[in-house]
Amino acid sequence: MGTAVVWLRRDLRVRDQPTFLAAADAADRSLALFVLDPALLGPSGAPRRTYLYRSIRALDAALGGRLLVVRGDPAKLVPRVAAAVEATTVHVAADFGPYGTRRDEAVGKGLADAGRELVRSGSPYAVAPGRVRKSGGEPYRVFTPFRRAWAEHGWRHPAQTDAGTVTWLAAPGDVPGDVPAVAIPDDEDVGATLPEAGEDAARARWQEFLDGPVSRYGIDRNRPDLPGTSRMSVHLKYGEIHPRTLLADLAALRSESAEAFRSQIAWREFYADVLFQRPDSARRNYDRAFDAMPLASGKRAQGRFDAWCAGRTGFPIVDAGMRQLSEQAWIHNRVRMIVASFLVKDLHLPWWLGARHFMRLLVDGDLASNQHGWQWTAGTGTDAAPFFRVFNPVVQGEKFDPDGDYVRRFVPELRGVAGKAVHQPWALPDGVPDGYPAPIVDHQAERQEALARYERVKAARG
Repeated sequence: MGTAVVWLRRDLRVRDQPTFLAAADAADRSLALFVLDPALLGPSGAPRRTYLYRSIRALDAALGGRLLVVRGDPAKLVPRVAAAVEATTVHVAADFGPYGTRRDEAVGKGLADAGRELVRSGSPYAVAPGRVRKSGGEPYRVFTPFRRAWAEHGWRHPAQTDAGTVTWLAAPGDVPGDVPAVAIPDDEDVGATLPEAGEDAARARWQEFLDGPVSRYGIDRNRPDLPGTSRMSVHLKYGEIHPRTLLADLAALRSESAEAFRSQIAWREFYADVLFQRPDSARRNYDRAFDAMPLASGKRAQGRFDAWCAGRTGFPIVDAGMRQLSEQAWIHNRVRMIVASFLVKDLHLPWWLGARHFMRLLVDGDLASNQHGWQWTAGTGTDAAPFFRVFNPVVQGEKFDPDGDYVRRFVPELRGVAGKAVHQPWALPDGVPDGYPAPIVDHQAERQEALARYERVKAARG
């Protein structure tokens, strides 16, 4: 039957791989390919690039060293690789992101011009974006009805595959010399502690969650001081495990906590669907009425943004979150909302500044989830939190970090402050501890200012 190419992107695993099944049906042997794409690597940031390189190494090991790695424009390189091994088909998991869609169209055209075919099997989602629609064919704009329709639609069982499902070419040795094979890059100087990469690490982390925290997930998931979340976001980002696998395991659990986790998977798929329907929302307000919102600018605004990035705002829960981002390239989800609300509604800065900063530093940075998570908090997105819901950082800290353990972990200047008093260091008898800044804004005053600015949006809506 000839040769095929399996082009891996956000599916760095050998189990539950529909592309392997498709390639095995189409050809006697296949070449495993990964393209280091400068268009994606450039804006990724060192944590994501380094994690990617580690994940590619783990995949190459699982494939017995048979992964061909090249660097450059996929629209040029993929057809070139396919021609070199005389492949008739190139197999991928479908990509629904703005760039991925354009890239695959260009690759597909280049292959078709040479009489070859780009074959899509599966996607990074349990239900591919665009599949879940209202009865009239319109996409959903609100999460809750989307989640119901998503669950009713259902998803396939995990594909039964492993590295032996496909007969692999021993790349790069079996590939003609004119294909520019490169070594997997070395780790970069990240400055953050990253989780272990690879499919085995993903499955071990998932099993650890199933063995314990999932039973209390519905209770503990908003507590950044507790190990109550799955930490699976980075593994899902790179497809080291597929959401089908998670959903299959969750189906055996009949609990509110399991349902709460299933809803988080649905949120990920909802945001992917929203971005697919509105690619412009990656950079602009989904609700264009918010284009009329006055935003802070100038030297003072830049100084406040810098303080927010550095975790030097004087609000402990905000600063702990931003320092966790620097130290771990990750932030607890509840704290992501708190720091986002502070940037947008206390500092009156545009959400896309914060979203861009997150995407540079987050190891699990996913365009759809990141941008629309920010828009939810900013009130500018679909199914958004009402703009007048302004998180009070003190109340949020006292509620979700009641003993102050999370703050003390990441803000060493406050480690001598006991209990929840850590959330209001300015109220301590001796004042703010040495080395920690006073609050850069008055929250109550900025809340009123945020609501006043929102009146401009209401006027624009008519």
